[in-house]
Amino acid sequence: MKVFINPGHAPGGNPDPGACNVYTGLRECDVAAEVGRLTAHYLNAVGIETEILQSDSLYEVCRKANASEADLFISIHCNSAANSAANGTETWYCHGSKNGANLAKYINGQILWTFDTADRGIKEARPGVNGLYVLTNTNMPAVLVELAFISNEDDEKLLRNNQDDFARAIARGVTDYL
Repeated sequence: MKVFINPGHAPGGNPDPGACNVYTGLRECDVAAEVGRLTAHYLNAVGIETEILQSDSLYEVCRKANASEADLFISIHCNSAANSAANGTETWYCHGSKNGANLAKYINGQILWTFDTADRGIKEARPGVNGLYVLTNTNMPAVLVELAFISNEDDEKLLRNNQDDFARAIARGVTDYL
């Protein structure tokens, strides 16, 4: 079993750090990198092989994921909204992927169980409508996890202080799926 992990946005934030909290400076790229690294650690600890790539090139991410012969693909992100009241966790999968939907359900469920965050649900990415590139261009069951809202004060604290717990929840979601 092999899992390809894609922490969202550019390594080190250059050129694109992703979403940033305007008050604290917390950057999505940094949260995603650490949660991705820790998720790989926990999956490796139970005998699941991992490969990690953080890149601003979505084409490169998909090309390497497809070439990796991974069984699963997980992209890790933080959500953001103009309305600072927006909060919670959501997990996306590609339209028509029953296995992707199941993986999304298990990962989302583990995060909700861990943090009791608002459940924004399991969402389906549809090519040509709201197709998230990494979900619609990978060959294996794939999910994109929006851990929490970096723009929300309470969610930002979770993202800043509980990266290890997010990683454990994602890893448990993978093992539940298996």
